[in-house]
Amino acid sequence: MAGLFDGLMAEIVGSAPVRRVGRVAETRRGLVEVTGLETAAIGDRVLIQSRDGVAGGEVLRLTPGRCSVLPDASGDGMAIGDRVELLGKAEIAPDDSWIGRVIDATGQPLDGRPLLRGSLARSLRVPAPPAATRRRLGARLETGVAVFDTLLPLVRGQRIGLFAGSGVGKSSLLAKFARGVEADVVVIALVGERGRELREFTERVLGPAGMARSVVVTATSDQSPLMRRMCAMTAMAVAEHFRDQGKHVLLLMDSVTRFAEAHREVALAGGEGASLRGFPPSLTQAIMGLAERAGPGPEGAGDITAIFSVLVAGSDMEEPVADILRGVLDGHVVMDRQIAERGRFPAIDLLRSVSRSLPEAATEEENQMIGEARRLLGAYDRAEMMIQAGLYASGSDPVIDRAIQVWPRLDGFLAEAAPANGIAGSFERLRASLKT
Repeated sequence: MAGLFDGLMAEIVGSAPVRRVGRVAETRRGLVEVTGLETAAIGDRVLIQSRDGVAGGEVLRLTPGRCSVLPDASGDGMAIGDRVELLGKAEIAPDDSWIGRVIDATGQPLDGRPLLRGSLARSLRVPAPPAATRRRLGARLETGVAVFDTLLPLVRGQRIGLFAGSGVGKSSLLAKFARGVEADVVVIALVGERGRELREFTERVLGPAGMARSVVVTATSDQSPLMRRMCAMTAMAVAEHFRDQGKHVLLLMDSVTRFAEAHREVALAGGEGASLRGFPPSLTQAIMGLAERAGPGPEGAGDITAIFSVLVAGSDMEEPVADILRGVLDGHVVMDRQIAERGRFPAIDLLRSVSRSLPEAATEEENQMIGEARRLLGAYDRAEMMIQAGLYASGSDPVIDRAIQVWPRLDGFLAEAAPANGIAGSFERLRASLKT
């Protein structure tokens, strides 16, 4: 009962009896010019009441006597003189009861059940913990996927990027992480996903076991760029809520590319020019600021282990979003369409993937096995064209001869689920795969 009354008290405290009200003075290029909100600040949220209903919005620009607001929805139905209510800075108030729930970017429930407000409101835009106070990366985590238990280890507090095109099994791999990675809470951000996929992901892909410890934050592809951008920030704020309780949080964000596209739309509407292959200069800070909020927490807090997916067209790892993320994360995993087309899932291109937790995350013997596996896979990759064409003569190169012998077993190992004995069992299977 105490928890229930805490939620009710938080709702009462969060309600403001008096709000500043302005009026719509002009609409142009998707922006709404509002007068009467002299106390507004950049990033504040507003409510616009028009004949077609109530729509949210965000303050993008300020001029003397006016502020420019980007609505969450289209401007249809808005008229001069419509009421605009100033809500203040964008905040949510997460609560432990949110586990197992599906919410939108504003913290409202999407599963038809009431959702209690937490006792502490959190701003969606906060800096990362001070660098000097943060702990180092923690212990290696069991993931439920053999290749991540061995060749691409994931450690507590690590942040990795999952770089993939559409339709190569990215969502299925994220769901495996949600079910299998050691964590107290899982926060999943579905940014710009197709609306029909939400229930499929939560009910079939994630399943009851995954949902039992997860908070799903979503903004579908038909929603405004403000909502799609806010979805990522809301998920990060929820993860920080549980981190500050000392818990280990697994954050899965799908995808940073759609967050970047939404940020571009908002920035262009605010008057910022496009200079980075069509993206605004502020994109770098937006992505890095978001990614830096994850990772090991300060002393006394928990950690946020984060996996950010990135959509790369044609496996172009040099496009702006991929290039920015590679420079700030603690590893990157590349998924290849050709590998998916021959039926091996997860379709990970090991030779192009790196975990920066190595070599510290493995023992000397394990590092030797990892190096040997990479060496043999690399040798096979370099000679594959000759091998397939029948041009390679056995005995020409001892390394290639051995690579040909072990390649079917190594390739099969990359698709295996982790055994019941976890990391130790995965290394036993890797050792068996390397035997000639």
